[in-house]
This record gives sequence, C-alpha cells and structure tokens, in this order.
Amino acid sequence: MSAEPTPTPAQQRPAAAAKPKVVYVMGAGRCGSTILGVALGNCEGMFFAGELDRWLPNDGQPMLGGTERTSFWSDVRGGAEIEPQLAGTRAKDLIERSSTPLRLGHLAARRRLRPRFRRSLQRLYEAIAARAGASYVVESSHFPLRARELQKLDGVETYLLFLVRDPRSSIVSFTRTVPRNDAAARRRRILTTNLDLWATHVLGTFVFLRHPRERRLFMRYEDLVSDPQGVLRQVLEMLGSDSPLPDLSSLRTGLAIDGNRILLDETVALRAHRPAPVRGSRLTELLQLPINRVLARLRPVAAASPQQHPSS
Repeated sequence: MSAEPTPTPAQQRPAAAAKPKVVYVMGAGRCGSTILGVALGNCEGMFFAGELDRWLPNDGQPMLGGTERTSFWSDVRGGAEIEPQLAGTRAKDLIERSSTPLRLGHLAARRRLRPRFRRSLQRLYEAIAARAGASYVVESSHFPLRARELQKLDGVETYLLFLVRDPRSSIVSFTRTVPRNDAAARRRRILTTNLDLWATHVLGTFVFLRHPRERRLFMRYEDLVSDPQGVLRQVLEMLGSDSPLPDLSSLRTGLAIDGNRILLDETVALRAHRPAPVRGSRLTELLQLPINRVLARLRPVAAASPQQHPSS
C-alpha cells in the first residue's frame, strides 16, 4: 500500500472552466461505485473526488492518509469554507439520507437548511474543479436525495449514473461480517439490507426519471466488470467526452476524499471477468422482485456487449 497516490491526469491539467460538470454515481453501498469512479478519474479532464457526502461531517478532512491528499483537500477547503450551521452530520441527516422523507418532524429545519446546503455544494464543486484543473468532478456518494439536490443547482451541469448491483451479491457483502452461528443476527442483517436496497432503488428511480434523458445512464455492476471498455465508452459518449480510455490494467487511484479501501493502493485494475454466480435467500428474491422489474425498464442504459454479457 502507498500513502502517496500518483495524481491522475486530471490533476496535472490547467485550471478548469468556471461551470464544473458533476458526474454523480448513485446507488446502494458496495455497488462498485469506487472502481467506476477511479476508472473515470483516469480519463482526461476528469477528477475522482470520491464520497463527498463525508465533506461536511468530517469538516473537509480526507479520511485517507497521505501528504499530497491532505494538501489537496486543504486547498479545496480554503475555496469552499464550511458554514458553522452545516458542520457535522446535521445536514446529511436532514437532507441526504434515504430515511429523510420519513422524518416529518424536521420539515421546517430541513427547509431552513437547504439553501445553505446547496450553496455549500456549489462552492465545493467549483473549488474541486479549480484545484484539480478538471472539467468533470466525479462523485460516488450514492445517496439519491443528494443527487436530487444537485439537480437544483444552476451553477453545475449534473450527469447521473445510476449503478445497481445484483441484490444477492449486495446482501452477501453486507452479511459477511455477521458470525455464521448467529442465525438471528444474520436474518436481521438480511432484512435491514433488503429494506435499505428498496429505499435506495425506489428513490433512485424517482430521481433518475426526473433527470434529463441526455445526461443520465442506468448501469449494472455486472455489465461494468464483464465489459469494462464497452461500458466506459458508453459513459464517455453520454458525457460528451472525447477522452481515450485509460489503461484499465493500471488505474491510479488518485486523491479521493474517501471511498472503498482499494483507494489505499496506488494503482488498481479493472479487468474483464464474469462475476461468480451468487446464491441468495428466498426472502431477498421475493423482496427485490418488484423493484428489479422496474429497474429493468429504465433507459437509457449502458450495457455490456452481447458477447461479453454474463449469463443469468
């Protein structure tokens, strides 16, 4: 592992245009957003910022180490000062989380906080784009309601990537840390993860369909890893970028503020492979069946080529 990641091409470019373009990767946790963000961050004119929802709770400090990373985000903080009213987790709890619509007792507080929150987002993207010298800021914060706030910003041009993974794989990932001999805890984790997937995908569908068709793409993780070059080309085409594809066998992880632990390595690879089939619980299959049918109808979609598409 390396605490001093090599900057990606976007970090070596001159100052960006005044109006940044934000590429927001929306979806549930552990859906592959970090590797997608890293791959895009290695394209010309793009900077992978990582999970920017941590910006306010962590007072603009990166969760990952390294002198260069710390210096980068310190400079960004100088151009995007955090207002005291937004510090900590308050804004995230009241505006971004998928459970926010259920918190009816906080409607007035949410209304008061939202204008400050949007101004903070605007300043943050401008500061990142200027510091990185990038035209595109790639963010992997997941939350659909955060994407909804981006849609309200006049000072940025938002592109939406709705990334979904087979729910059976997501459940396995989230239950891996539960002791196998604790059946009750495993059942609770399976149920709560299913409910979280439901909330994220329902809200994500709503936000996706309200976004301009020419600036949105639905994607599946299984397509991305089975045909990374083909899927990434479709993403770049949607973004209007003429950047060549990076070397997917040696992607520089860059200076993201936070994300998957693969960012602790200086380079990672995105090699084409067929994901191993996963056996999920009957409960997961039944709970996810209705929303999966809805997701299957979302368009436009970045899909793997027929030759590369994993078998079902």
